[in-house]
Amino acid sequence: MRTFRIAAAAALLGATALAAPAHADVKIGLLGGVSGPIAAMAPAMIDSANLAIKQVNDAGGVLDGQKLVGVVGDSACNPQNATDAATKAVNIEGVVAIVGPHCSGAVLAAANSVTIPAGIAIVTPSGTSPEITSLQDNDTVFRTVPSDDYQGRALARTLLERGTKKVAVAYLNNDYGKGLAESFRAEFEEKGGEIAGFAAHEGEKASYRSNLADLASGGADTLVILDYGDGSGLTMLRQALENGFFENFIGADGMKSDAPIKELGAENLETFLASAPVGEQSTSLDAFSKAFSDVGGDPSAIFVTTSYDAAFMLALAIEKAGGDKAKVAASLREISNGEGEPILPGEWAKAKELIAAGKAIDYKGAAGDHNFDEAGDVPGAYALFKVSGNAFEVVSEMK
Repeated sequence: MRTFRIAAAAALLGATALAAPAHADVKIGLLGGVSGPIAAMAPAMIDSANLAIKQVNDAGGVLDGQKLVGVVGDSACNPQNATDAATKAVNIEGVVAIVGPHCSGAVLAAANSVTIPAGIAIVTPSGTSPEITSLQDNDTVFRTVPSDDYQGRALARTLLERGTKKVAVAYLNNDYGKGLAESFRAEFEEKGGEIAGFAAHEGEKASYRSNLADLASGGADTLVILDYGDGSGLTMLRQALENGFFENFIGADGMKSDAPIKELGAENLETFLASAPVGEQSTSLDAFSKAFSDVGGDPSAIFVTTSYDAAFMLALAIEKAGGDKAKVAASLREISNGEGEPILPGEWAKAKELIAAGKAIDYKGAAGDHNFDEAGDVPGAYALFKVSGNAFEVVSEMK
């Protein structure tokens, strides 16, 4: 990105956005996969969250004119890193809420070890594991992205509707991969599809040729790779292409990364498709897209809408809670429950005035309305993408 992009991971770590004198700051954590398997995705996600923070501060800040500050930490899509980053954010930086972490295993670890005991609200924009739904979290864990239980089942139905009746499934042996694979398999088989191979693999190995050979032995010409396109998913895709194990390749949101295009070339990915969440067409999405484009962002990048919404919603909740971190989680439900005056992305001054007057507001997000259910989950929309040039374009909606 141009003027608004955070220049490098090193600059992200230990830094704060829109810094202000310490006594005037209200801090929220931005815990992302700055390093690790989604490192290529994380900068855009953090940038979009920082856009929300910038808009809040440009329109007067939170509470009594205090600056909202985003404290970036690297969860690295790793449970231990996430726990360490959350501990620092809560105990050292004194954040009142957290956007993130980005990956499911990181969410589960940080929540169980740090944020739930501390009573800190977190909103993950991309942690999609079904296990997050069942966390005993005292209503402090939320997400602006749908559960993979929905994505996996929608992907299964979409493939069957497209005439793909037999597949092999390779999934990363972590919370993200397992949850997505199980929901995909359940729906695919229930609707009459055949799973010709179904196997977990460990991340970051040099070779997956033996894994691929085993999966190919079942006779499927389509391989579903539920992994990360910046990590072992890329290695698996490359080796499957090099050795001719499969003809067609399907990924989920973790594989919708620029890395396969850059590393393998669009000409070699003509039979590669990936599912990913999309913002429903709305005035809210239009408002976000213009604002993010204006600061050099790419509104079509994965998880930027959900990241923006998570940050803006937390700002609204902090305002509603009067800055009391113990009340932020309950306030999240109050500012987006289908009741009250609609608030669109960027409408901070309007929201602040209504909250001060004791009037109800209802945030209409770039990625959807985000009316949380009892588990802190939201519905959502997905689409199937293909590679077109140096980017992804929508093939069809997924239902």
